[in-house]
Amino acid sequence: MFMEHAEAKMSEKESIELIASMINKAKNRVGETGTLYLLWGWLILICCLIQFIGVHFFNYENSAYIWFSTWLLLIYQLFYIRKKRKSRKVRTYTGEINAFVWLVFFICMMLSLFIGIQLKRYEIIDPMLLVLYGMPTFLSGVILKFKPLIIGGICCWVLSGLSVFTPLEYQILLIVAAVISAWIIPGYLLKANFKKEN
Repeated sequence: MFMEHAEAKMSEKESIELIASMINKAKNRVGETGTLYLLWGWLILICCLIQFIGVHFFNYENSAYIWFSTWLLLIYQLFYIRKKRKSRKVRTYTGEINAFVWLVFFICMMLSLFIGIQLKRYEIIDPMLLVLYGMPTFLSGVILKFKPLIIGGICCWVLSGLSVFTPLEYQILLIVAAVISAWIIPGYLLKANFKKEN
């Protein structure tokens, strides 16, 4: 009799935990802190400006080497995500889907850079990057139900269209505008929302 009561109690506890887990997974709350959007947004903005200033004002062609700093941030991001996953009690569907969206973006971006450089079609690299920047930003906005990211993704696509009419040496400034609208502004808004929710 005691065993049956214990099993019923355990079963009830498991049911409550299962329901709580499902509720947490179904929540449409934005659980994103905005940290990675801000880190990547600011780093890319700084890299773009250093390259542009180096080439235009100092005629320093090697200023493009600043982009190697993005690998350091990528390493940091891997540790950051790993730490965040360990501390997270419940894995949400939105978080899992969003992670795959950004993984696809990274793979597509690396392939686009490789193809553009190998074919020596440098004039299409920045327009293609702008198209790609828009994709995960827009989708993240839809997944998180966060309009600033959706608007940021659309801004990237508009800037990509404008880049066709922009001289190659000034296209990098369009990337500056893209990261401000797609990652930096939404990043600060996400950070503010996260503070309110927590």
